[in-house]
Amino acid sequence: MPEMIVLNGLTKQFGPLLAVDNVTFSVGKGQVLGFLGPNGAGKSTTMKMIAGFLEPSAGTAEVAGFEISKSPVEVKKRIGYLPEGAPTYGDMTPSSFLEFIAEIRGFDGTDKARRVAEVVEKVHLREVLNQSIDTLSKGYKRRVGLAQAILHDPDVLLLDEPTDGLDPNQKHHVRGLIQEMAADKAIIVSTHILEEVEAVCSRAIIIAHGRIVADGTPEELLARDPNHNAIMVRVSSEHRAEVEAGLEGLAPFSQIDGHRNTTDNTLLRVLSDGDPSVIARISDCIREKNLPVDEIYVEKGALDDVFRQITAEDKPGEVTDA
Repeated sequence: MPEMIVLNGLTKQFGPLLAVDNVTFSVGKGQVLGFLGPNGAGKSTTMKMIAGFLEPSAGTAEVAGFEISKSPVEVKKRIGYLPEGAPTYGDMTPSSFLEFIAEIRGFDGTDKARRVAEVVEKVHLREVLNQSIDTLSKGYKRRVGLAQAILHDPDVLLLDEPTDGLDPNQKHHVRGLIQEMAADKAIIVSTHILEEVEAVCSRAIIIAHGRIVADGTPEELLARDPNHNAIMVRVSSEHRAEVEAGLEGLAPFSQIDGHRNTTDNTLLRVLSDGDPSVIARISDCIREKNLPVDEIYVEKGALDDVFRQITAEDKPGEVTDA
């Protein structure tokens, strides 16, 4: 898998503020990297440096083998960039704006018309094609920005909050489009929507205070949730004691956090330590003892919880491989 983006010690300082602190990672062709972090963590600043909109204070960044500081034009030819807010010319229509972008990218004649028509269909802009951009909804403006980013079929895509302002159907469509394009591109998706990472990303990096604090696949990050692979047993509150007694000694056992309980139901947690045989033993025990259990399932965990845990535990200079 050829590396299309290579960052080495990338750093950005604004006066006394260290916005990005010695960030090093690479993204290969065919990889979709989820770039996560709290507000102010340094995500957008890092994306702007990769795109060549900001000059690093230290370190280097390469795109498709070209160092940004030495070959900025070559890098920008190979990048499609959807920045936060996606600024456009409000008095233009999507049609005229995309034609303008195509010309800047070096297309003309039938090739220009074909490129514009292709992205209009891909991002579903036809019904607003001749409406001024200023009058469009936030979701449509975001789609115009995405269209300009992919118009020249770049090797590298930098997408900063690509589904911001989109309704659920539009989000589903854009995520499908990202997956469709992923095979022959290197894509970085900066997002606050953690379900987006599970939906489209093959890898995730979490950044906090300008530093990388975690790097791994979504599955590896989920494995850091204390409830990952725990066996969850839902019972009515009146039968809780009976079920607890019936399962006693089968595995380490505890009641889950109180907010998972209701007046009528209780969720119990059986810790499995990743042992796949535990759920089979619990199921056999429930059946043999005829225990009044309403539901049993394996807890996957939640990226939201892992994200909060990792960013809360952030320690200067410490990077954790998931």
